[in-house]
Amino acid sequence: MLRALAVLAALTLTACGSAENIYADDAAVAQARYSSSEPPSITLFTVITKRSGAGAHSALMVEGSESVLFDPAGSFKLRMMPERGDVLFGATPRAMAAYVDYHARETHFVRSQKLYLPPQTVEQILAAVKSNGAVPKAHCANSISRLLGQVSGFEDIATTYFPKALESAFDQNRATIHQTITEETADKSHGIVFLDKNDKAAIAAAGLAP
Repeated sequence: MLRALAVLAALTLTACGSAENIYADDAAVAQARYSSSEPPSITLFTVITKRSGAGAHSALMVEGSESVLFDPAGSFKLRMMPERGDVLFGATPRAMAAYVDYHARETHFVRSQKLYLPPQTVEQILAAVKSNGAVPKAHCANSISRLLGQVSGFEDIATTYFPKALESAFDQNRATIHQTITEETADKSHGIVFLDKNDKAAIAAAGLAP
């Protein structure tokens, strides 16, 4: 999993991690902010375990006035994506390629569902994820389904703890654009290295020690 530019990432190797109430400072968030040129949309990511077919993790990218990734109880940490309460700012194409590549590994694959929405709806979802706060371990699908269920047009999404149940509900009667990403098909051109958080020597060598 090692690639160039190790200074950009220090990542753990689990799907749903423990809750951490991280709050990046204003300067870091302002510097990282990114707005996509595409029409407003949201994308649900579902990480699937190959062996059992069970859902392992859920995350939601929101592309409105700015592009962020709501990664509740997630383990993905990237210095170029400052975090506030499980919201990662600066969800650029490069950062998101790294995110998907990180999860699409020998034991897991990723399914994405992209949905274009009216700007006001996307802004409502953006405000909701930014105000949600940190999410406890194993509550990834629960937090996303709860937030979406309160948005007009998504009332049919019931609160659930199961990523695949959320994935199925998200798809009902909606013009979602599907993609399945495996370890073999993931875009690896992002040039970011993934480091085990317990590998202190590698983290220090990459200049990522606190």
